[in-house]
Amino acid sequence: MKRIALGLVLLTLVGCSSQSTAVPKVGEVISCASISRVAGGTGLQMPCLDGKSTISIESLRGPLIVNVWGSWCASCKDELPIFRSFYAKSKSTVKMLGVDVEEAKDSDGKDFVVSQGMTWPNLLDPDSRSRGFFGMGVPVTWFIDAKGAVVHKKIGVIQSERELRDLTSKYLGVTVG
Repeated sequence: MKRIALGLVLLTLVGCSSQSTAVPKVGEVISCASISRVAGGTGLQMPCLDGKSTISIESLRGPLIVNVWGSWCASCKDELPIFRSFYAKSKSTVKMLGVDVEEAKDSDGKDFVVSQGMTWPNLLDPDSRSRGFFGMGVPVTWFIDAKGAVVHKKIGVIQSERELRDLTSKYLGVTVG
């Protein structure tokens, strides 16, 4: 029991380190610092789920995959294992960003990220302002190129990791796994 307690204390101390290059761990809300964007973005601003920054949607640069989801969405939960596996293989070549929409409470999104092992940054849209940008309904997955252009929008569930790899290769020019 003492070993477990000591292990938890050590994990907590390591998790509190200030190094931005630390590998994200399952069970924490990830910073948005790794997301490429141009300075001075205007327009729709959304807070990062970690509470430390905001991002202008129009400032995003890729290669980037943006997945719009909600903790209440059964289809979003269905595709999560695909995104977890894909991200573990692709994070050095393509970034991912989640956008949590229409939660009853802000904490619902944070709790979901932690419990589901989402190790990529997520934004919070507490009042559905992103509908004008992303559209209605979830899940939806956007593919954004290096210039910030939305080069593809996949409405509905990503059915397999192969589908996600193929879309990434076709629209972002990035080969994964």
